[in-house]
Formats: sequence, C-alpha cells, structure tokens
Amino acid sequence: MVTDINYWSKVIKRIFSLALTLLLLFLIFKISVFYIPFLIAFVLAIFFEPLIKKMMKKFKWTRRTSSIFVIFLSIGILIGIIGWGTVTLFNEASNLLSNSGEYIQKIQGIVDDFTKNSSLFEKIPKDLYLSIQNAQSELISSVSTWITNLLLGIKNYIVKIPNFIMSIFFVIISLYFMCTDKIYIIDQLEHHLPDIWTKKISKYIHKITKKLGNYIRAEATLVFISFIISLIGFTIYKIMGLNIGFPLLISLGIAFVDALPILGSGTIMAPWAIIEVINGDIKLGIAIVILWAIMGIVRNVLEPKLVSKHIGIHPVFTLIAMFTGYKIIGFFGMILGPILLIVLKEIYTPLIDKGVLRSIFDRNS
Repeated sequence: MVTDINYWSKVIKRIFSLALTLLLLFLIFKISVFYIPFLIAFVLAIFFEPLIKKMMKKFKWTRRTSSIFVIFLSIGILIGIIGWGTVTLFNEASNLLSNSGEYIQKIQGIVDDFTKNSSLFEKIPKDLYLSIQNAQSELISSVSTWITNLLLGIKNYIVKIPNFIMSIFFVIISLYFMCTDKIYIIDQLEHHLPDIWTKKISKYIHKITKKLGNYIRAEATLVFISFIISLIGFTIYKIMGLNIGFPLLISLGIAFVDALPILGSGTIMAPWAIIEVINGDIKLGIAIVILWAIMGIVRNVLEPKLVSKHIGIHPVFTLIAMFTGYKIIGFFGMILGPILLIVLKEIYTPLIDKGVLRSIFDRNS
C-alpha cells in the first residue's frame, strides 16, 4: 500500500510538472503579442550577440561600445530599407487595389473558358453543372473580397506607421539594455529567483538559447536571401517587359510563405507558373520556374552550412504547432508555434526519448 502511494505521488508530480510547463508556454504564447516589442528586441539581441562578441574581440571594445555600434549600424540600414520599402509597397498596393477588378475579371474569364471547353463538364447533369458554376462564382467573389480586404489592410497599416513609433522606441531601448547589460540582467534574475529554480533554469536556458538562436538566425538569413533573389529576379523580369507588375509585393508574399516551416516559395511560385502557362503566357511561366529553381539551388547549398543541426521534429508535429499557433493568435502564431515546439522539445528531450507515458507511469523511473 505504501509502495502504491509513493508510486502514484510520483505519477501525479510528473503530470503536474508537465501540465505546469505546458501552461507556462501557453501563457507565454498568449502574452507574446501584447509584449511584441520586447519579444522583437529579445530575438534581435540573440541575432546581434555573435557580432557584438566579434567586435569586442577584434577592436578590444567594451560590450556597451560594441552594442551601441551594432545597434546604430543596424538602425541606419533598416531606416533606409524601410523607407524605400514603405513607399514602394504603398504604391504597389494602391495600383493593385485599383486594378483588382480587372484581375478578377481575367480569372473569371480563364475559369469560364475552362468550364466551357472541357469535355468533362459535357458529361455531367445540367443541374450539377449549374451548381458548380454558382459555387465557382461564389468562390471567385470570396477570393476577390479577401484580396481587396488584404490590400486595404496593408494600406491602412502603412498609413498608420506613425502610430508604431512608440513601439519602435520600446524595441530600440529594450534592445539596447538587453545587449549592453546582458550580464547584469542575468545576475538580477539569479538573485531574485530561488536557487532550485536557478539551477533548473540554467540547466536548459543555455542550450535552448543557443539552438533557438542558431535556428532563428539561419532561417532569417535564408528567408532574406530568398527575398532578395526574388526581388532582383522579378525586377529584372519587369524591366524585360514580362507581366510582373508588383515585384516588391510579390517578393514579400514569397518571403512570408518561405518563413513558415514546411511551406516554401514553391507554394506560391509553382501554381503561379502553371496558371501563367494555362493562360498562354509561356515565357512568364518558364521565367518563374527558372527563378524558383535558382532560389531552390541557393537554399539547398546554404542551408546545410547555416543550419548545423536539424531541429529533429517530424513535419506532422510542426504542422500541428503551426495550426495551433494560427488558431490562438493568427498568422504570427504560425511562426511562433514551431519555435515554442523547439523549446518544449529541448526541455523534455529525456522524457520524449524514453516515451512520455512510459516516463510518467513507469514504476522504475
């Protein structure tokens, strides 16, 4: 009887520990949007840390001087890029919004030609054919509404950029303190936390920060390279006279999809190339495939060098994390979800390796 009590107390303790960890991660996930400036600053601090250390070692600068140099250099570059990108993106979104009706009519024409000329639709009953046509019209109407709302949203965000100045201010200030006073912040946390917490947290924090930092830096670099290649490629295609009206807007869309785990640039470029070929613009279709191939080759060459270790998570679980993040906080959750999954995996690696339920209920554990 005593053995059973000891056994079930251990089981309850393990379940409580796992549930508490999941609850804490869920709370972190929920409040991350509210504290987004500090989250951005934390990610940037991880990204800048190797460069700061390199400056300290090469020029014999203090951490404060190196941090200030890296931060101001990055801000100068970002201001130039954001200024150019904002003006260009606003113009492209305005042009696309004003011409959205024309594009929807083209899509409607392509679908109508396909349904009229396809022998498949000649063999189905008339009532079913009419139902398909109605569903097709409703789908196109929904897509056009979604595109219009999306473009209006982009324009509204661009117009409201002055309202983000305060958030940017908090990002810069918190980034400064995270970079310059890293050691002090760590000492303060250790001072205020109980010793047993400090020991358990320090056991995982270094490994998680290092692996997560490498992962974020590698993925950000790969996405940025894909964005630059697509922007240069589409700009060249536009100069050549191909039907590319919005190089920056398209490149941003491709970069966003490329940033999502499992998905990639082919999610947009492959269907786009097929549609252009069906529509008769074979040159543009081939050009898109060539650019997609170049991006794929560059990514396959650089990825093994940038990502030293695979995150070791099956794509199914990554998809579940993306979907869960999307349902909780929207599109941002699709990126944050897999990151928190990596953290969870690092914390419970021994538990996962042995088997979650086996580790909880095994009498010999």
